Amino acid sequence: MLRRSAVTAGFALALTLVATPATAHAAPGGDPAPSAFATARAQAAAAAKPAPAMIDALKRDLGITGEQATARLINEAAAAKVEPAVRGQLGEDFAGAWVTGPTSEFVVATTDSTKITSILRAGAEAKLVKHSLATLEAARERLDAAAAAPYGVVPSWYVDLRSNSVVVLAGDPAAAEAFVNAAGLDRALVRVESSTERPRPLYDVRGGDAYYIGSGSRCSVGFSVTRGTQGGFATAGHCGTTGASTKGSNQVAQGTFQGSSFPGNDYAWVAVNSNWTPVGVVNGYSNGIVQVGGSADAAVGSSVCRAGSTTGWHCGTIQARNASVTYPEGTITGLGRTSVCAEPGDSGGSYISGSQAQGVTSGGSGNCSSGGTTYFQPINEILQVYGLTLVTGGGNPPTGCTGYQNTYNGSLTSNQNAYQPSSTGYTAGAGVQRICLDGPNGTDYDAYLQKLSGSTWTDVASGTTPNPDEAFTYNGTAGTYRVRVHAYSGSGSYTLGLTRP
Repeated sequence: MLRRSAVTAGFALALTLVATPATAHAAPGGDPAPSAFATARAQAAAAAKPAPAMIDALKRDLGITGEQATARLINEAAAAKVEPAVRGQLGEDFAGAWVTGPTSEFVVATTDSTKITSILRAGAEAKLVKHSLATLEAARERLDAAAAAPYGVVPSWYVDLRSNSVVVLAGDPAAAEAFVNAAGLDRALVRVESSTERPRPLYDVRGGDAYYIGSGSRCSVGFSVTRGTQGGFATAGHCGTTGASTKGSNQVAQGTFQGSSFPGNDYAWVAVNSNWTPVGVVNGYSNGIVQVGGSADAAVGSSVCRAGSTTGWHCGTIQARNASVTYPEGTITGLGRTSVCAEPGDSGGSYISGSQAQGVTSGGSGNCSSGGTTYFQPINEILQVYGLTLVTGGGNPPTGCTGYQNTYNGSLTSNQNAYQPSSTGYTAGAGVQRICLDGPNGTDYDAYLQKLSGSTWTDVASGTTPNPDEAFTYNGTAGTYRVRVHAYSGSGSYTLGLTRP
Protein backbone atom coordinates (compact mmCIF):
# COMPACT_ATOMS: atom_id res chain seq x y z
CA MET A 1 0.00 0.00 0.00
CA LEU A 2 1.04 3.65 -0.26
CA ARG A 3 3.56 5.17 2.08
CA ARG A 4 1.99 7.54 4.58
CA SER A 5 4.81 10.10 4.53
CA ALA A 6 5.36 12.81 1.92
CA VAL A 7 8.67 13.87 0.46
CA THR A 8 9.43 17.39 -0.71
CA ALA A 9 12.56 18.08 -2.74
CA GLY A 10 13.89 21.63 -2.79
CA PHE A 11 15.87 23.11 -5.64
CA ALA A 12 19.19 21.92 -4.28
CA LEU A 13 18.34 20.25 -0.98
CA ALA A 14 15.79 17.52 -0.21
CA LEU A 15 13.45 18.16 2.73
CA THR A 16 11.55 15.19 4.14
CA LEU A 17 8.06 15.79 5.52
CA VAL A 18 7.23 13.05 7.98
CA ALA A 19 3.65 14.17 8.63
CA THR A 20 0.80 12.01 7.37
CA PRO A 21 -0.96 13.61 4.38
CA ALA A 22 -3.56 15.95 5.75
CA THR A 23 -7.30 15.83 5.11
CA ALA A 24 -9.47 18.68 3.91
CA HIS A 25 -12.10 18.31 6.65
CA ALA A 26 -13.35 16.03 9.37
CA ALA A 27 -16.19 13.60 8.97
CA PRO A 28 -19.12 13.57 11.46
CA GLY A 29 -17.93 12.41 14.86
CA GLY A 30 -14.48 13.92 14.41
CA ASP A 31 -12.87 11.14 12.36
CA PRO A 32 -10.58 12.34 9.58
CA ALA A 33 -12.26 12.40 6.17
CA PRO A 34 -10.55 10.33 3.48
CA SER A 35 -8.39 12.14 0.95
CA ALA A 36 -9.39 12.34 -2.71
CA PHE A 37 -6.74 9.75 -3.54
CA ALA A 38 -7.86 7.40 -0.78
CA THR A 39 -11.44 7.65 -2.02
CA ALA A 40 -10.43 6.98 -5.62
CA ARG A 41 -8.26 4.08 -4.48
CA ALA A 42 -11.15 2.52 -2.56
CA GLN A 43 -13.37 2.85 -5.62
CA ALA A 44 -10.74 1.23 -7.82
CA ALA A 45 -10.27 -1.61 -5.33
CA ALA A 46 -14.03 -2.22 -5.29
CA ALA A 47 -14.17 -2.48 -9.08
CA ALA A 48 -13.49 -5.65 -11.05
CA LYS A 49 -10.26 -7.40 -10.03
CA PRO A 50 -7.34 -7.19 -12.49
CA ALA A 51 -7.13 -10.10 -14.90
CA PRO A 52 -4.72 -12.85 -13.75
CA ALA A 53 -2.90 -12.55 -17.08
CA MET A 54 -2.16 -8.88 -16.37
CA ILE A 55 -0.85 -9.71 -12.89
CA ASP A 56 1.37 -12.49 -14.25
CA ALA A 57 2.84 -10.24 -16.94
CA LEU A 58 3.64 -7.47 -14.46
CA LYS A 59 5.27 -9.97 -12.10
CA ARG A 60 7.44 -11.25 -14.94
CA ASP A 61 8.44 -7.97 -16.57
CA LEU A 62 8.63 -5.61 -13.57
CA GLY A 63 10.05 -8.11 -11.09
CA ILE A 64 7.34 -7.54 -8.48
CA THR A 65 5.04 -9.78 -6.46
CA GLY A 66 1.42 -10.48 -7.25
CA GLU A 67 0.34 -8.38 -4.27
CA GLN A 68 2.45 -5.48 -5.48
CA ALA A 69 1.07 -5.82 -9.01
CA THR A 70 -2.51 -5.68 -7.69
CA ALA A 71 -1.75 -2.66 -5.48
CA ARG A 72 0.04 -1.01 -8.41
CA LEU A 73 -2.96 -1.29 -10.74
CA ILE A 74 -5.34 0.02 -8.05
CA ASN A 75 -3.09 2.99 -7.25
CA GLU A 76 -2.56 3.80 -10.92
CA ALA A 77 -6.32 3.86 -11.53
CA ALA A 78 -6.71 6.21 -8.54
CA ALA A 79 -3.88 8.48 -9.73
CA ALA A 80 -5.47 8.81 -13.18
CA LYS A 81 -8.72 9.84 -11.48
CA VAL A 82 -7.26 12.40 -9.07
CA GLU A 83 -4.56 13.98 -11.26
CA PRO A 84 -6.89 16.25 -13.32
CA ALA A 85 -8.39 17.75 -10.14
CA VAL A 86 -4.98 18.37 -8.56
CA ARG A 87 -3.73 19.90 -11.82
CA GLY A 88 -6.69 22.27 -11.79
CA GLN A 89 -6.12 23.28 -8.17
CA LEU A 90 -2.44 24.05 -8.68
CA GLY A 91 -2.94 25.93 -11.94
CA GLU A 92 0.23 27.55 -13.27
CA ASP A 93 2.19 26.14 -10.30
CA PHE A 94 1.56 22.53 -11.40
CA ALA A 95 4.84 20.79 -12.30
CA GLY A 96 3.61 17.33 -13.18
CA ALA A 97 2.36 14.16 -11.50
CA TRP A 98 3.59 10.58 -11.67
CA VAL A 99 3.58 7.28 -9.84
CA THR A 100 6.68 5.55 -8.52
CA GLY A 101 7.88 2.45 -6.72
CA PRO A 102 6.71 -1.17 -6.90
CA THR A 103 3.16 -0.22 -5.90
CA SER A 104 2.95 3.09 -7.81
CA GLU A 105 2.88 5.72 -5.08
CA PHE A 106 1.35 8.99 -6.32
CA VAL A 107 3.61 12.08 -6.47
CA VAL A 108 2.64 15.64 -7.41
CA ALA A 109 5.18 18.40 -8.08
CA THR A 110 4.68 22.14 -7.66
CA THR A 111 6.74 25.31 -7.96
CA ASP A 112 4.96 26.99 -5.02
CA SER A 113 5.79 25.87 -1.48
CA THR A 114 2.45 27.20 -0.23
CA LYS A 115 0.69 24.55 -2.34
CA ILE A 116 2.35 21.63 -0.53
CA THR A 117 -0.49 21.38 2.00
CA SER A 118 -3.18 21.07 -0.67
CA ILE A 119 -1.20 18.26 -2.33
CA LEU A 120 -0.90 16.41 0.96
CA ARG A 121 -4.61 16.83 1.61
CA ALA A 122 -5.31 15.20 -1.73
CA GLY A 123 -3.42 12.15 -0.46
CA ALA A 124 -0.34 12.49 -2.68
CA GLU A 125 3.32 12.90 -1.90
CA ALA A 126 4.61 16.38 -2.72
CA LYS A 127 7.75 17.54 -4.48
CA LEU A 128 8.87 21.16 -4.68
CA VAL A 129 10.67 21.97 -7.92
CA LYS A 130 11.92 24.99 -9.87
CA HIS A 131 10.14 24.75 -13.23
CA SER A 132 6.41 24.42 -13.93
CA LEU A 133 5.14 21.83 -16.38
CA ALA A 134 3.96 24.65 -18.65
CA THR A 135 7.50 26.05 -18.77
CA LEU A 136 9.01 22.67 -19.61
CA GLU A 137 6.38 21.88 -22.25
CA ALA A 138 7.00 25.27 -23.87
CA ALA A 139 10.70 24.42 -24.06
CA ARG A 140 9.93 21.06 -25.62
CA GLU A 141 7.70 22.73 -28.18
CA ARG A 142 10.57 25.04 -29.17
CA LEU A 143 12.66 21.97 -29.89
CA ASP A 144 9.76 20.55 -31.92
CA ALA A 145 9.72 23.74 -34.00
CA ALA A 146 13.48 23.79 -34.53
CA ALA A 147 15.18 22.49 -37.65
CA ALA A 148 14.94 18.73 -38.02
CA ALA A 149 17.53 16.80 -36.03
CA PRO A 150 19.69 14.43 -38.13
CA TYR A 151 18.84 10.78 -37.65
CA GLY A 152 21.03 9.16 -34.99
CA VAL A 153 22.27 12.51 -33.66
CA VAL A 154 19.27 13.41 -31.50
CA PRO A 155 17.01 10.35 -31.32
CA SER A 156 14.47 11.82 -28.90
CA TRP A 157 13.57 14.63 -26.50
CA TYR A 158 10.85 14.78 -23.84
CA VAL A 159 9.83 16.34 -20.54
CA ASP A 160 11.17 14.24 -17.65
CA LEU A 161 8.88 15.00 -14.72
CA ARG A 162 11.10 13.38 -12.10
CA SER A 163 14.18 15.47 -12.93
CA ASN A 164 12.08 18.58 -13.71
CA SER A 165 13.85 19.10 -17.02
CA VAL A 166 13.66 18.55 -20.76
CA VAL A 167 15.82 15.53 -21.57
CA VAL A 168 17.54 15.54 -24.95
CA LEU A 169 19.01 12.17 -25.90
CA ALA A 170 22.22 12.45 -27.86
CA GLY A 171 24.05 10.08 -30.16
CA ASP A 172 26.51 12.93 -30.70
CA PRO A 173 26.55 15.20 -27.59
CA ALA A 174 28.22 18.11 -29.37
CA ALA A 175 25.64 18.06 -32.15
CA ALA A 176 22.88 17.76 -29.57
CA GLU A 177 24.17 20.84 -27.75
CA ALA A 178 24.11 22.71 -31.05
CA PHE A 179 20.53 21.51 -31.61
CA VAL A 180 19.49 22.88 -28.19
CA ASN A 181 21.32 26.17 -28.71
CA ALA A 182 19.73 26.66 -32.13
CA ALA A 183 16.31 26.46 -30.50
CA GLY A 184 17.28 29.31 -28.17
CA LEU A 185 16.41 27.46 -24.97
CA ASP A 186 17.34 28.40 -21.45
CA ARG A 187 20.08 25.83 -20.84
CA ALA A 188 18.93 25.44 -17.22
CA LEU A 189 15.82 23.67 -18.50
CA VAL A 190 17.67 21.00 -20.49
CA ARG A 191 19.63 17.85 -19.70
CA VAL A 192 21.58 16.28 -22.59
CA GLU A 193 22.08 12.54 -22.09
CA SER A 194 24.21 10.21 -24.21
CA SER A 195 22.17 7.52 -25.93
CA THR A 196 22.70 4.67 -28.34
CA GLU A 197 19.03 4.63 -29.36
CA ARG A 198 18.28 4.60 -33.07
CA PRO A 199 14.46 4.55 -33.22
CA ARG A 200 12.82 3.36 -36.42
CA PRO A 201 9.29 2.46 -37.38
CA LEU A 202 8.73 -1.23 -36.68
CA TYR A 203 7.55 -2.45 -40.08
CA ASP A 204 6.37 -6.02 -40.81
CA VAL A 205 4.47 -6.12 -37.54
CA ARG A 206 1.14 -6.76 -35.83
CA GLY A 207 -0.06 -5.59 -32.48
CA GLY A 208 -3.11 -7.53 -31.50
CA ASP A 209 -3.68 -9.36 -34.81
CA ALA A 210 -1.72 -9.17 -38.04
CA TYR A 211 -2.95 -7.49 -41.19
CA TYR A 212 -1.31 -7.07 -44.58
CA ILE A 213 -1.07 -3.93 -46.69
CA GLY A 214 -1.16 -3.90 -50.46
CA SER A 215 1.07 -6.57 -51.95
CA GLY A 216 2.18 -8.03 -48.65
CA SER A 217 3.87 -5.78 -46.04
CA ARG A 218 2.57 -6.63 -42.58
CA CYS A 219 1.50 -4.42 -39.65
CA SER A 220 -0.84 -4.75 -36.67
CA VAL A 221 -4.28 -3.86 -35.43
CA GLY A 222 -4.07 -1.34 -32.60
CA PHE A 223 -7.62 -0.97 -31.24
CA SER A 224 -11.07 -1.51 -32.71
CA VAL A 225 -12.99 1.70 -33.45
CA THR A 226 -16.19 2.91 -35.07
CA ARG A 227 -17.18 6.08 -36.90
CA GLY A 228 -20.95 6.18 -36.97
CA THR A 229 -22.01 2.77 -38.25
CA GLN A 230 -18.64 2.11 -39.92
CA GLY A 231 -16.29 -0.24 -38.10
CA GLY A 232 -12.51 -0.32 -38.32
CA PHE A 233 -9.30 -0.09 -36.33
CA ALA A 234 -6.60 2.38 -35.34
CA THR A 235 -3.00 1.68 -36.25
CA ALA A 236 0.33 3.34 -36.99
CA GLY A 237 0.54 5.88 -39.82
CA HIS A 238 3.81 4.51 -41.19
CA CYS A 239 2.03 1.22 -41.97
CA GLY A 240 0.12 2.56 -44.97
CA THR A 241 -1.07 5.61 -46.90
CA THR A 242 -4.65 6.74 -47.41
CA GLY A 243 -6.39 4.51 -49.93
CA ALA A 244 -4.16 1.47 -49.39
CA SER A 245 -6.06 -1.83 -49.13
CA THR A 246 -5.61 -4.37 -46.36
CA LYS A 247 -6.07 -8.09 -45.77
CA GLY A 248 -6.51 -9.76 -42.43
CA SER A 249 -4.25 -12.32 -40.81
CA ASN A 250 -6.17 -14.99 -42.75
CA GLN A 251 -5.39 -13.21 -46.07
CA VAL A 252 -9.09 -12.38 -46.56
CA ALA A 253 -9.91 -8.90 -47.93
CA GLN A 254 -10.37 -6.62 -44.94
CA GLY A 255 -10.51 -2.87 -45.55
CA THR A 256 -8.98 0.42 -46.69
CA PHE A 257 -6.91 3.13 -45.02
CA GLN A 258 -9.24 6.11 -44.54
CA GLY A 259 -6.61 8.44 -43.11
CA SER A 260 -2.89 8.32 -42.41
CA SER A 261 -0.30 10.78 -41.09
CA PHE A 262 3.46 10.11 -41.01
CA PRO A 263 5.95 11.63 -40.24
CA GLY A 264 5.03 14.48 -37.88
CA ASN A 265 2.45 12.10 -36.45
CA ASP A 266 2.25 8.32 -36.61
CA TYR A 267 -1.44 7.49 -36.73
CA ALA A 268 -3.95 6.01 -39.16
CA TRP A 269 -7.27 4.26 -39.25
CA VAL A 270 -8.63 1.51 -41.47
CA ALA A 271 -12.32 0.99 -42.29
CA VAL A 272 -13.20 -2.69 -42.54
CA ASN A 273 -15.81 -4.37 -44.75
CA SER A 274 -18.88 -6.26 -43.55
CA ASN A 275 -16.93 -9.51 -43.19
CA TRP A 276 -15.17 -8.09 -40.15
CA THR A 277 -16.63 -7.17 -36.76
CA PRO A 278 -14.63 -4.85 -34.45
CA VAL A 279 -14.37 -6.26 -30.90
CA GLY A 280 -13.17 -4.37 -27.81
CA VAL A 281 -10.35 -6.73 -26.82
CA VAL A 282 -6.58 -7.12 -27.22
CA ASN A 283 -4.91 -10.41 -28.11
CA GLY A 284 -2.63 -11.04 -25.14
CA TYR A 285 -1.14 -14.15 -26.73
CA SER A 286 -0.14 -16.61 -23.99
CA ASN A 287 -1.81 -14.31 -21.44
CA GLY A 288 -5.22 -14.69 -23.05
CA ILE A 289 -7.70 -12.06 -24.22
CA VAL A 290 -7.60 -8.64 -22.51
CA GLN A 291 -10.82 -6.59 -22.37
CA VAL A 292 -10.64 -2.88 -23.29
CA GLY A 293 -12.59 -0.75 -20.81
CA GLY A 294 -11.82 2.79 -22.02
CA SER A 295 -8.97 5.16 -22.88
CA ALA A 296 -8.16 7.15 -19.74
CA ASP A 297 -4.53 8.33 -19.90
CA ALA A 298 -2.39 6.55 -17.31
CA ALA A 299 0.02 8.66 -15.24
CA VAL A 300 3.71 8.78 -16.03
CA GLY A 301 5.30 5.87 -14.17
CA SER A 302 2.28 3.61 -14.64
CA SER A 303 2.67 0.06 -15.87
CA VAL A 304 1.74 -0.56 -19.49
CA CYS A 305 1.67 -3.70 -21.63
CA ARG A 306 2.06 -4.20 -25.37
CA ALA A 307 0.89 -6.93 -27.73
CA GLY A 308 2.99 -7.77 -30.79
CA SER A 309 3.23 -10.63 -33.27
CA THR A 310 7.01 -11.01 -32.98
CA THR A 311 7.51 -10.95 -29.22
CA GLY A 312 3.99 -11.48 -27.87
CA TRP A 313 2.92 -9.76 -24.64
CA HIS A 314 5.43 -7.59 -22.76
CA CYS A 315 5.10 -4.96 -20.05
CA GLY A 316 7.03 -2.00 -18.69
CA THR A 317 6.29 1.54 -17.52
CA ILE A 318 5.35 4.87 -19.10
CA GLN A 319 8.44 7.10 -18.85
CA ALA A 320 7.13 10.29 -20.46
CA ARG A 321 4.35 11.75 -22.54
CA ASN A 322 4.61 14.23 -25.42
CA ALA A 323 8.02 12.88 -26.36
CA SER A 324 9.48 13.84 -29.73
CA VAL A 325 11.44 11.25 -31.72
CA THR A 326 13.70 11.53 -34.76
CA TYR A 327 13.19 8.69 -37.27
CA PRO A 328 15.00 8.38 -40.61
CA GLU A 329 11.83 9.73 -42.25
CA GLY A 330 11.58 12.78 -39.94
CA THR A 331 10.54 13.88 -36.47
CA ILE A 332 7.42 12.56 -34.74
CA THR A 333 5.94 14.59 -31.86
CA GLY A 334 3.46 13.85 -29.10
CA LEU A 335 4.45 10.23 -28.46
CA GLY A 336 4.44 8.22 -25.25
CA ARG A 337 7.86 6.89 -24.22
CA THR A 338 8.00 3.49 -22.46
CA SER A 339 10.41 0.88 -21.14
CA VAL A 340 8.49 -1.90 -22.93
CA CYS A 341 10.63 -3.91 -25.31
CA ALA A 342 9.71 -4.48 -28.95
CA GLU A 343 11.19 -5.83 -32.15
CA PRO A 344 10.44 -5.53 -35.87
CA GLY A 345 7.08 -7.20 -36.34
CA ASP A 346 5.55 -5.52 -33.25
CA SER A 347 4.79 -2.08 -34.74
CA GLY A 348 1.26 -0.71 -34.67
CA GLY A 349 0.26 -2.95 -31.76
CA SER A 350 -1.85 -2.20 -28.71
CA TYR A 351 -0.52 -0.43 -25.60
CA ILE A 352 -2.86 -0.94 -22.65
CA SER A 353 -2.62 -0.02 -18.95
CA GLY A 354 -5.00 -2.10 -16.85
CA SER A 355 -8.12 -2.04 -19.02
CA GLN A 356 -7.41 1.41 -20.49
CA ALA A 357 -6.14 1.78 -24.07
CA GLN A 358 -3.08 4.04 -24.25
CA GLY A 359 -1.89 3.98 -27.87
CA VAL A 360 -0.43 2.10 -30.81
CA THR A 361 3.20 1.08 -31.28
CA SER A 362 5.20 3.58 -33.31
CA GLY A 363 8.86 2.56 -33.06
CA GLY A 364 11.77 2.07 -30.74
CA SER A 365 15.26 0.82 -30.01
CA GLY A 366 16.72 -2.39 -28.59
CA ASN A 367 15.01 -5.77 -28.41
CA CYS A 368 13.31 -8.12 -25.98
CA SER A 369 16.53 -10.01 -25.19
CA SER A 370 18.62 -7.12 -23.91
CA GLY A 371 15.79 -4.62 -23.30
CA GLY A 372 14.84 -1.47 -25.11
CA THR A 373 12.72 1.65 -25.39
CA THR A 374 9.56 2.02 -27.46
CA TYR A 375 7.19 4.84 -28.29
CA PHE A 376 3.42 4.83 -28.80
CA GLN A 377 1.08 7.17 -30.62
CA PRO A 378 -1.65 8.06 -28.06
CA ILE A 379 -5.03 6.53 -28.90
CA ASN A 380 -7.09 9.53 -27.74
CA GLU A 381 -5.42 11.78 -30.33
CA ILE A 382 -6.29 9.26 -33.06
CA LEU A 383 -9.90 9.13 -31.87
CA GLN A 384 -10.15 12.92 -31.81
CA VAL A 385 -8.48 13.60 -35.16
CA TYR A 386 -10.65 11.13 -37.10
CA GLY A 387 -13.86 11.39 -35.06
CA LEU A 388 -13.66 7.76 -33.96
CA THR A 389 -15.14 5.93 -30.99
CA LEU A 390 -13.17 3.26 -29.16
CA VAL A 391 -14.88 -0.14 -29.05
CA THR A 392 -14.87 -1.48 -25.48
CA GLY A 393 -15.80 -4.65 -23.61
CA GLY A 394 -16.29 -6.89 -26.63
CA GLY A 395 -18.07 -4.22 -28.67
CA ASN A 396 -21.53 -4.48 -27.10
CA PRO A 397 -23.06 -1.51 -25.23
CA PRO A 398 -23.75 -1.99 -21.50
CA THR A 399 -27.23 -3.29 -20.68
CA GLY A 400 -27.49 -2.56 -16.95
CA CYS A 401 -30.44 -0.11 -17.23
CA THR A 402 -33.40 -2.50 -17.52
CA GLY A 403 -37.05 -1.96 -16.64
CA TYR A 404 -37.17 1.62 -17.91
CA GLN A 405 -39.80 3.07 -20.26
CA ASN A 406 -37.21 3.86 -22.94
CA THR A 407 -33.57 2.89 -23.41
CA TYR A 408 -31.02 4.59 -25.66
CA ASN A 409 -27.54 3.45 -26.70
CA GLY A 410 -24.57 5.55 -27.71
CA SER A 411 -20.81 5.86 -27.47
CA LEU A 412 -18.45 8.64 -26.43
CA THR A 413 -14.76 9.46 -26.26
CA SER A 414 -13.28 11.15 -23.19
CA ASN A 415 -14.68 14.65 -22.48
CA GLN A 416 -17.43 14.37 -25.11
CA ASN A 417 -21.19 14.95 -24.61
CA ALA A 418 -24.28 13.32 -26.09
CA TYR A 419 -27.94 14.34 -25.73
CA GLN A 420 -30.72 11.75 -25.40
CA PRO A 421 -33.09 11.10 -26.98
CA SER A 422 -32.00 14.14 -29.06
CA SER A 423 -30.64 17.65 -28.63
CA THR A 424 -34.18 19.06 -29.03
CA GLY A 425 -35.47 17.04 -26.10
CA TYR A 426 -38.76 15.35 -25.21
CA THR A 427 -42.06 16.37 -23.61
CA ALA A 428 -42.81 15.15 -20.08
CA GLY A 429 -45.81 15.69 -17.82
CA ALA A 430 -45.65 16.72 -14.18
CA GLY A 431 -44.34 14.03 -11.86
CA VAL A 432 -41.33 11.83 -11.26
CA GLN A 433 -38.72 11.08 -13.93
CA ARG A 434 -36.25 8.21 -13.47
CA ILE A 435 -32.84 8.25 -15.16
CA CYS A 436 -30.28 5.43 -15.31
CA LEU A 437 -26.87 5.53 -17.01
CA ASP A 438 -24.76 2.39 -17.54
CA GLY A 439 -21.27 3.35 -18.74
CA PRO A 440 -18.30 1.15 -19.68
CA ASN A 441 -16.20 -0.31 -16.88
CA GLY A 442 -13.14 1.68 -15.87
CA THR A 443 -14.62 5.05 -16.89
CA ASP A 444 -16.37 7.99 -15.21
CA TYR A 445 -19.63 8.83 -17.03
CA ASP A 446 -22.12 11.41 -15.70
CA ALA A 447 -25.75 12.24 -16.55
CA TYR A 448 -27.54 15.61 -16.32
CA LEU A 449 -31.30 16.09 -16.67
CA GLN A 450 -31.91 19.44 -18.37
CA LYS A 451 -35.13 21.46 -18.75
CA LEU A 452 -35.81 24.01 -21.48
CA SER A 453 -36.61 27.49 -20.20
CA GLY A 454 -37.20 29.88 -23.09
CA SER A 455 -34.16 29.20 -25.27
CA THR A 456 -31.89 28.04 -22.43
CA TRP A 457 -31.28 24.51 -21.14
CA THR A 458 -30.88 24.38 -17.35
CA ASP A 459 -29.63 21.44 -15.27
CA VAL A 460 -32.36 20.36 -12.84
CA ALA A 461 -30.93 17.03 -11.62
CA SER A 462 -27.78 15.01 -12.11
CA GLY A 463 -25.74 11.93 -11.28
CA THR A 464 -22.04 12.79 -11.01
CA THR A 465 -20.35 10.12 -8.90
CA PRO A 466 -16.80 9.02 -9.92
CA ASN A 467 -18.22 5.80 -11.38
CA PRO A 468 -19.34 4.61 -14.83
CA ASP A 469 -22.97 4.18 -13.67
CA GLU A 470 -25.50 6.73 -12.41
CA ALA A 471 -29.14 6.57 -11.25
CA PHE A 472 -31.38 9.36 -9.92
CA THR A 473 -34.96 10.70 -9.94
CA TYR A 474 -36.51 14.14 -10.42
CA ASN A 475 -40.00 15.28 -9.38
CA GLY A 476 -40.83 18.29 -11.54
CA THR A 477 -43.39 20.21 -13.54
CA ALA A 478 -44.43 19.51 -17.13
CA GLY A 479 -42.10 20.74 -19.83
CA THR A 480 -39.43 19.91 -22.39
CA TYR A 481 -36.46 17.92 -21.09
CA ARG A 482 -33.36 16.15 -22.35
CA VAL A 483 -30.51 14.14 -20.80
CA ARG A 484 -26.88 15.14 -21.31
CA VAL A 485 -24.47 12.21 -21.07
CA HIS A 486 -20.90 13.31 -20.36
CA ALA A 487 -17.75 11.16 -20.57
CA TYR A 488 -15.75 12.73 -17.74
CA SER A 489 -12.93 10.24 -18.32
CA GLY A 490 -12.55 7.16 -20.51
CA SER A 491 -14.34 6.15 -23.68
CA GLY A 492 -16.80 3.54 -24.88
CA SER A 493 -20.44 2.59 -25.32
CA TYR A 494 -23.23 3.38 -22.84
CA THR A 495 -26.91 2.64 -22.24
CA LEU A 496 -29.34 5.27 -20.90
CA GLY A 497 -32.64 4.30 -19.30
CA LEU A 498 -35.45 6.87 -19.03
CA THR A 499 -38.94 6.75 -17.54
CA ARG A 500 -41.07 9.91 -17.70
CA PRO A 501 -44.68 10.82 -16.79
